[in-house]
Amino acid sequence: MIIQEDFSLKQLNTLGVDAKAKHFIELEDENDLLEYLDSKEAPKRNPMILGGGSNVLFTKNYDGTILRYPAKGIKIIEENSSYVFVESSAGELWDDLVTFCIEKNFYGIENLSLIPGEVGAAPIQNIGAYGVELKDVFDNLEGYFLDTKEKRKFSKTDCRFGYRDSIFKKELKNKFLITKVVLRLSKEKKFNLSYKALQEQLGDINPDKLTIYEVAATVREIRESKLPDPKKIGNAGSFFKNPEIGSTQLAQIQKKYPDITFYKTGDDSFKIPAGWLIEKCGYKGKRIGNIGCYEKQALVIVNYGNAGGEEIRAFAEKIRNAVNYGFNIKLDYEVSII
Repeated sequence: MIIQEDFSLKQLNTLGVDAKAKHFIELEDENDLLEYLDSKEAPKRNPMILGGGSNVLFTKNYDGTILRYPAKGIKIIEENSSYVFVESSAGELWDDLVTFCIEKNFYGIENLSLIPGEVGAAPIQNIGAYGVELKDVFDNLEGYFLDTKEKRKFSKTDCRFGYRDSIFKKELKNKFLITKVVLRLSKEKKFNLSYKALQEQLGDINPDKLTIYEVAATVREIRESKLPDPKKIGNAGSFFKNPEIGSTQLAQIQKKYPDITFYKTGDDSFKIPAGWLIEKCGYKGKRIGNIGCYEKQALVIVNYGNAGGEEIRAFAEKIRNAVNYGFNIKLDYEVSII
């Protein structure tokens, strides 16, 4: 266990905000975690669980305890002729788990290549990209309640997955620390090529002749062409969720913008790209000081220098207000604002 005071979080959030944690505790394994939970101070320190920091914006110093659980390890725990169950410790980088599965021809998460962050955060966010979400391959996870020390396994149903959402972003936010995640992957070739950009990039390749390496490489090419590398330019990926609207509002927008892209998600529910809305409001590539919208993807807010968290939030609010004024749509944050 590593304990530090007034610890800088700049290297632990991909937006590169230089916030500090009053207390910072790194728990190397379950023994460290249980030792921490047994301490008298544990429940008093307002704990926050931090993974790779790829989906968080610190607007101020954190006056409490930041917990990190960087434990690593990937293993196959069960398999048959059709499926394999892969267990990963929460501290593994998500993309390292994807690479492990691709190299073994385990199908299901190749569309989620190059998503930043750690495995333990994947179910919290129900990460998704190019037509696939974590819930599509999720089997179970394990972890501990921070207040009672109870160890518990959560099934897919228990997690209450939604669009970029789960029980761990609501009732159990910072109350349950995930230690392991188990995925159920196919050993038979199964690709999800429903996403238009993926289809266009692959061209006329016969799906029967596609390999998992080609699909993953194509996803990586698309992501790299649209999204900045957080190691070079501070960002947290998609800053806002794609909103859902009804048919009446969609029809109103189509009168002015007949080319709008949308996806039917229910009887009277349609998802439209937040990036498209932001671009139509004139924010794509716009920069104010050290903050801006990425020139290749308006959904991504970037920190070009040493902008503070409150500055970034103020810029994000300008975008939300512009979209609300222009389209009568309120964008929800995908990042967690601290």
